[in-house]
Amino acid sequence: MTTQDQPTQPRITDPRTAALRAATTDQTWDLLVIGGGASGLGTAVEAATRGYRVLLLESHDYAKGTSSRSTKLVHGGVRYLAQGNVSLVREALHERGLLKNNAPHLVHDLGFLIAAYKWWAAPFYGIGLKMYDLLAGKLNLKASRYVSSTQALQRAPTLKKQALKGGILYFDGQFDDARLAVTLLRTLEDHGGVALNHAPVVGLLRDGGRITGARFRDAETGQEHAVKARAVVNATGVFVDDVRRMENPSVKPMLSPSQGVHVVVDRRFLPGDSALMVPRTDDGRVLFAVPWHDHVVIGTTDTPVPDTTLEPRALPEEVEFILKTAAQYLDPAPTRADVRSVYAGLRPLVKAAEGTDTKSLSRDHVIRISDGGLITLTGGKWTTYRRMGEDTVNRAAAQAGLPARLSLTSGLKLHGAAAPSTHQADHWQVYGTDAAHIQALPGADTLLHPELPYTEAEVRWAVRAEQARTAEDVLSRRLRALLLNARASIQAAPRVAAILAEELGRDAAWQDAQVQAYTELANGYILN
Repeated sequence: MTTQDQPTQPRITDPRTAALRAATTDQTWDLLVIGGGASGLGTAVEAATRGYRVLLLESHDYAKGTSSRSTKLVHGGVRYLAQGNVSLVREALHERGLLKNNAPHLVHDLGFLIAAYKWWAAPFYGIGLKMYDLLAGKLNLKASRYVSSTQALQRAPTLKKQALKGGILYFDGQFDDARLAVTLLRTLEDHGGVALNHAPVVGLLRDGGRITGARFRDAETGQEHAVKARAVVNATGVFVDDVRRMENPSVKPMLSPSQGVHVVVDRRFLPGDSALMVPRTDDGRVLFAVPWHDHVVIGTTDTPVPDTTLEPRALPEEVEFILKTAAQYLDPAPTRADVRSVYAGLRPLVKAAEGTDTKSLSRDHVIRISDGGLITLTGGKWTTYRRMGEDTVNRAAAQAGLPARLSLTSGLKLHGAAAPSTHQADHWQVYGTDAAHIQALPGADTLLHPELPYTEAEVRWAVRAEQARTAEDVLSRRLRALLLNARASIQAAPRVAAILAEELGRDAAWQDAQVQAYTELANGYILN
């Protein structure tokens, strides 16, 4: 074995090793949460802050699925208002305000422009958005207002000028979805909870017909472990039916999954300080073009899919639809050659009556309890993650006979909470108070790639503090390189794998395997 093949020793005891040790101690947890996305992390944080002993198991990585593939908005849902679901919009607007207060480093206000090209458009949408303001109540961000064509072009200089009559400007929240997931992981740990990624649940434990825990496999060693819990929550998003079938193989599916696709392009296609909202596309959906990390995210589609998969892929017609719609409003408009990355996510929409379009299904969350006591949480969206967790823990505590305790999360500052600094680069803001610690690590001034804002120090931090284990964990979710520029992220992968190997004590063969696996994954985010 050559010198470079010798595995190095880990610099520290990494947090996942500590979590695995805690997860396999002989104890009965108050709550076992299966799933490390928005709903699972929200439930686990809710339970831990009430003083319950909680363990979360995630089969791959936190926010690996739908929870890292959103439109990056913390919003009430303008289209749900159009559908008449006032209660859902009111709840989401309330939660939007709470999340902005509790995670100011991750959520900020963003103006959204509805461009009016017909005389009736501005008053029509203006009335609806005044109702949106009213439903937000005292937690409203800023009041919506009419803007002239000149003001609209100041906010979105690439808007098509011909026949532009003006528009309506309203305000919603924007965030980084995967970074919120990591922040919730850190918040959970701050409050004594335990979370373990790369730990797929392979079966449920029973005692006299009751679900009393689960068996999971450590994906890194292949070893299986059993954990006992007074209540078990299935919060696996679009995969909830897979877990439900572990209890009852013949159970009827709950979900009608739908695929949403986004394309990411350079900021030059939407300079200025506002996002663009198209209130009604050719298929009756809302489409957004949203500035995000110095790029622009454009989406989304709504395509029913028959099966759930961990890595959904955009259909050619979905990409074509997005680019065609963008070209109706932007000049210049992005083409396929301008797309830096394309990503797809699956929505966990709860089944409705036969013949109902998925775009008409509600985003309300649903909690169901099986005969054996398995608590399944699904539906919902990132904006309402906290309320979903609160409702689920209320049900779980009652079922398990846990001592009743008040929810504290409506005013809970999340890990790292700090007002954003005008002196920090955008990508540092998401770390909040942790940013200074990262900037003190080796490699804080060394970029991973000239077309990406991320540094070597952030890779080390991802391992030492955020349970990152693979190149994908780092480049897709701890950093957002995969979504911002898939090709550049592939070029950065060898250096990321080398740092991971140094931190985790892996050998050269492991590094090579990481680069190969990541390259195969990231190629699926590149338009051919």
